[in-house]
Amino acid sequence: MSFDLLGLPALSRTTVDRGEPLRGDDEKLAALWPKARMLVVDTRGRTLVADHGTRVVDRPAAEFGDQPPVNAVLLGEEDGVAYFAVLMPAEEGEAPPAGRAWGPPELTTEPQWLDLRQAGATLDDRWAGLFTAAAALFQWHRLGKYCAKCGARTVLEKSGWASVCSGCGREEYPRTDAAVICLVHDGADQVLLARGPEWPEGRYSVLAGFVEAGESLEACVAREVLEEVGVVVRDIRYLGSQPWPFPRSLMIGFEAVADPAEPLRLAEGEIAEAKWVQRADVRKAIEEPGSVPGLGLAGGASIAFRMLQSWSGAGQGG
Repeated sequence: MSFDLLGLPALSRTTVDRGEPLRGDDEKLAALWPKARMLVVDTRGRTLVADHGTRVVDRPAAEFGDQPPVNAVLLGEEDGVAYFAVLMPAEEGEAPPAGRAWGPPELTTEPQWLDLRQAGATLDDRWAGLFTAAAALFQWHRLGKYCAKCGARTVLEKSGWASVCSGCGREEYPRTDAAVICLVHDGADQVLLARGPEWPEGRYSVLAGFVEAGESLEACVAREVLEEVGVVVRDIRYLGSQPWPFPRSLMIGFEAVADPAEPLRLAEGEIAEAKWVQRADVRKAIEEPGSVPGLGLAGGASIAFRMLQSWSGAGQGG
């Protein structure tokens, strides 16, 4: 049985016009600056959110000077208000993260610093889109400091959306790595879930992998599933997509059908566990996290969550 996504994945939501022609228009940017708002992201990829993770605590852009600072990026415009983002150091003396936080954060009414994985699903459409764009741009800036052609230092232009090599003059724009993510089911009431070796025990998701050079998306789905769990899939169908700036992926979602009688052959070093799971268990694990022993699922900010929610009917009643 095929299915459709119940709604946009969390990080695909946006309301703001990205305003590509505006990025290099200094005169219009100057006119918008007095009313502009600034999203502050720290070097750990977090921004300040409040109201149980639904709202970014932005600041008047004018607090940062009488014109956009050189390190500010333009995120877009809505209702005559321009939105910028700036990267700031994390608080001095603050301990670095011990590793990826797998569980959802405890959201409060008070402001708290959260990253995109933690807040992406709870923010409203405007702030989810703005934070996602900011995270993606700052990751590109971090990875693109030097020219891929001659190795010289690059200089950012067009409000952070282009870089120019200081040596050979080569222009470059933000890059996106295509990756497929596929919910494999049996056409009835079972779904194939897996976890990588770096994931904690009991935490599962659907299968995913990067698209290779010269490869179609559908061919990548078939190859990745076969390589990772040894299963042949059919009836591959596109579902939707979502940016995933960790560091710069676009997750392209598919469903496919496979035979649960086929033996699972796990790719060494890539897949630690894989198993077929009943629809009712997936639905319960989403609606009542922790209620199904040994079945934790992908976080709400991921397209994997939306795919599993849509397939299982979680939250739809009945």
